[in-house]
Amino acid sequence: MEKEHLNIDLEKERKEILNAFRGLLRTHKRRTKEDTRMIRKAFDVSVEAHKEMRRKSGEPYIYHPIAVARICAEEMGLGTTAIVCALLHDTVEDTHITLDDVEDLFGPKVRLIIDGLTKIPEVFDESASVQAENFRKMVLTISDDIRVVLIKLADRLHNMRTLESMRHDKQIKIASETKFLYAPLAHRLGLYSIKSELEDLAFRYTEPEIYADIKKKLKSTEDVRNRFIRKFTQPIKDALLHEGYVFKIKVRTKSISSIWKKMKTKGIPFEEVYDIFAIRIILDTPVELEKPDAWRVYSIVTDFYQPSPDRLRDWISTPRANGYESLHTTVMSPTGKWVEVQIRSVRMDEIAEKGLAAHYRYKESKTSESKFDRWISEIRDLMENPDSNAMDFINDFKLNLFSDEIYIFTPKGDLRVLPTGATILDFAYDIHTDIGDKCIGAKVNNRLVPLSYQLISGDQVEIITSSKQKPNEEWTRFVVTARAKQKIKSSLNEERKNIAQDGREILERKFKQHNIRFISENITMLEKFYKISTATELYYRIAKGKIDLAKLRELENKNGILQSDKPEVKKPKKTKDVFSQIDGKKDTILIGDDFKDIEYTMASCCDPLPGDKVFGFVTISEGIKIHRYSCPNAEHLMSKMAYRCIKATWKNSDLRENVAKITVHGIDRLGIVNRLTEIISNQHNVNMKSISFETNDGIFEGNMTVLVYDTEHLEQLMRKFEQVEGVQRVVRKSHEEKSF
Repeated sequence: MEKEHLNIDLEKERKEILNAFRGLLRTHKRRTKEDTRMIRKAFDVSVEAHKEMRRKSGEPYIYHPIAVARICAEEMGLGTTAIVCALLHDTVEDTHITLDDVEDLFGPKVRLIIDGLTKIPEVFDESASVQAENFRKMVLTISDDIRVVLIKLADRLHNMRTLESMRHDKQIKIASETKFLYAPLAHRLGLYSIKSELEDLAFRYTEPEIYADIKKKLKSTEDVRNRFIRKFTQPIKDALLHEGYVFKIKVRTKSISSIWKKMKTKGIPFEEVYDIFAIRIILDTPVELEKPDAWRVYSIVTDFYQPSPDRLRDWISTPRANGYESLHTTVMSPTGKWVEVQIRSVRMDEIAEKGLAAHYRYKESKTSESKFDRWISEIRDLMENPDSNAMDFINDFKLNLFSDEIYIFTPKGDLRVLPTGATILDFAYDIHTDIGDKCIGAKVNNRLVPLSYQLISGDQVEIITSSKQKPNEEWTRFVVTARAKQKIKSSLNEERKNIAQDGREILERKFKQHNIRFISENITMLEKFYKISTATELYYRIAKGKIDLAKLRELENKNGILQSDKPEVKKPKKTKDVFSQIDGKKDTILIGDDFKDIEYTMASCCDPLPGDKVFGFVTISEGIKIHRYSCPNAEHLMSKMAYRCIKATWKNSDLRENVAKITVHGIDRLGIVNRLTEIISNQHNVNMKSISFETNDGIFEGNMTVLVYDTEHLEQLMRKFEQVEGVQRVVRKSHEEKSF
């Protein structure tokens, strides 16, 4: 009976798997019979290879490749090759199938993509350098086939959608990594909706309370919002129909993580975020009429509603580097609310939603393609330098991912795209390495400016060079692009090597003078004697005159071998390496108790209090630092250095005063400061360390540092402050990001 029941279940599962596969086929509308045959073959191979495997949730593993393939087809608009690769993406790594098998069955192109996907592990290894190296491999595969990265993004998106079944620490790790690497990558590839969903899903696990609160507020204001949108769009709809346009009006609601970002950066509550949604007008119009039609619609919108002149963005005339095109304006509604209106064509909308994948079908869009090619070539430039450290690469690359663009013109009128904040030096290196190395200044719009001058969109720049100029250390502070940083570092290293060569020759002559042999033992002795870590550094300092070679007399010369006349003092052995004493998966620090004789302290960047959700971070020289999960540095630590993070909880019985910082915002009223200080002095067991108030045009901001026992104690105090007339908002403050 048991066996029969099992068979029925397996039969039911088999039918459900087939239904899921048919659903995938339905999303790929432009397929030929040959395409269907290839996809079916990939499905059969994948089903067979994964037949014994199940996911953490208990469902058959095959659902995952089908779901990834469906994201590729439906949400990215990719074709047959990508769907085949998505169905097979885990087979080589997890099953008996080899790359040779894949090539025999599906050809060399599919093999290349599967090989690229196999190089990128599911979750990066628990060490920063390994993680960075893997990310480097992932980006390297862009040069082979961009579909590797797109399929990897689809894979990560499905894993994020099904993250509930994972352990809590794994959820935090994967979510932090998604926010750190994958969301910005999706943004850079123009996959706006996928980038937003990845950020929201990551936010759901890293900040569950805030996520739930904003989601609830969005739900409760939905009806009011919909009524407002209907009323706002009606006159525009009528006018567009009257003009004979074929169009759709969509409403894009801001993602939860974007709303939170806005609340944090502007320091405002949910109710004051004005751009919760944007109205999107999508025109069905031929390519040659896209631009005039978009401006005609802009004219119709602004006939009804007054636009804000400084909030007009024309990304049709100058598309972003990721190919995004649209015309954005912000207008004032009759109810006194600002509303963003986005005007674009069907083609532009598809590129905005599906990003790079849409370019495969819109080959006319040459400008977008060339910009994307330029971005890839910049990444290749970064990787050409064998000295570049993997972690530097990640930081430089991330810097390039996040930046918005400015548009700069050469003296001949050629357009160059650079990130916001780019300087004269960035522009010079963007043109050519030699021009960057020899740059002494520039004329911007015919006005002479220094190397550090920050460019703004529309500037026309003429670089001034000198054959005598060469890069110096300070230049690295003047640039923001990864390319310029890399080129400056390379030039400085080359310069340093040349100077070190001179130092080596000086030392050789000195050794000859004193009958000392020029051998590695003697160089090592000098490194110890002058307390210098490398031979290159030693030679460099000699050339710069920073080392007194007359002191060589203090060393004994025995047949050309140098020996110290001082007896070597044996250094006491270091205490056992902290890492070897800790098991990150099993150990938990109970704050208040001793932890394996390892010192732990509260991190000053977020000042944790008893009751806060916290974790420990193993530092290099200062023991373990306890951080809040909501610390500004938490995402960085958990995604880049998860192997150094350890679970931590509070021991309830330990009552100690802890430092907490509070900021109070409100309207300046007579006696308000007196009222707030009175609350502190009357509040049981709260001591004040410092207090400062600033008022500006009737608005005040008060910063206080108090000593409290735990979060509950602190919240009681904050609630009392909120009840004071004139106080609008009370927030607990974290320090800015700093070293750990």
